[in-house]
Amino acid sequence: MDPLSHAVTGALVAQSAAHRADLGRAALIGGLAGMSPDLDAFIRSETNPLLYLEFHRHFTHSLAFAPVLALLCAVVAWPLFRRGLSFARIWLFAFLGILPHGLLDACTSYGTVLWWPFSDTRVAWSNVAIIDPLYTLPLIVFCLVSWWRQRRSAAVWGVAWAVVYLLLGVIQRERAEATAALLAEDRGHTVLRLEAKPAVFSNFLFRTIYETENHYHVDAVRVGWFSRAVVYPGQQVPIPDEAVLFAGLEPGLDAYRGVERFRIFSHGLVYLVDGDPDVLGDLRYSRIPNSIRPLWTITVDRDRPDAHVDYTMYREIDDTMMALFRHMMLGRDPAALPEETSGAGEFGNAEGFAFEREISVDEEQ
Repeated sequence: MDPLSHAVTGALVAQSAAHRADLGRAALIGGLAGMSPDLDAFIRSETNPLLYLEFHRHFTHSLAFAPVLALLCAVVAWPLFRRGLSFARIWLFAFLGILPHGLLDACTSYGTVLWWPFSDTRVAWSNVAIIDPLYTLPLIVFCLVSWWRQRRSAAVWGVAWAVVYLLLGVIQRERAEATAALLAEDRGHTVLRLEAKPAVFSNFLFRTIYETENHYHVDAVRVGWFSRAVVYPGQQVPIPDEAVLFAGLEPGLDAYRGVERFRIFSHGLVYLVDGDPDVLGDLRYSRIPNSIRPLWTITVDRDRPDAHVDYTMYREIDDTMMALFRHMMLGRDPAALPEETSGAGEFGNAEGFAFEREISVDEEQ
């Protein structure tokens, strides 16, 4: 998640184990230590752009590394806090601040190597968005109340809110997946794999992806807390053969390794952008939940199989994208697109947004 969410979560967990007189110091140590696993962002290479993707959320985010990283943080913090705290207490607050970092990142859809060194599998539970104000803002309030009013109970309530909200995200994800399964059934599709991933800023709008024999199908599903599910049908894209992905590439060379690493990083959800075999996208993400336009891609130079692949990120958000996103966030009629999005092209069209079936909350159960 974002650094602020990690900082305030770490601060609250540290405060929940602190004495009343130590609540402020526990919040500072836990909050700063809670952001420290993201120092792996500095592991990057100018010649190998995928090095960052491979090592972000890697060993620094694992549960096994948390005590070691806490020790390093305690060594740094010791000169600042030694007059009021023992080294053991500083280490404890740092450890408690770091511990939820990997778990919280594993709750997103990006993927976290939570079990390193025992496994390199990227864990992605997809029950919270990478940025979610409904998670973070209440935690800030609880943390400040605990600090200023010197009440550890406020920190405990903050931790309870975090746990409850993450569990609610599991329920919401299951509802979105159930809705997508019904949608696939209506289309007459046999589903081989199905995933739902929360859109940014919410736990009620999801990007759903399901795999059939030859295609990936992407849709958006809004599952309000107290309302029926709304489906925003999206687009489909062919599943590329391995022969196409690795055409002209030899195992052991940089380009081959780049494609393989990108495929692992993307949890296998790789596709050819605009049908171009040299441009591969990560289907897990798009700027619009039901679009197949990528958030990032790699480009392979098959004439230079010994060269690293190029990595490109697309951050631009224009008025059309914002209008479509607001339309979905508010749960408005999929058949009634905002005027500024008519002929939206790459994001779908009026026909593509029409209801294929109204799916009620009762049907999902």
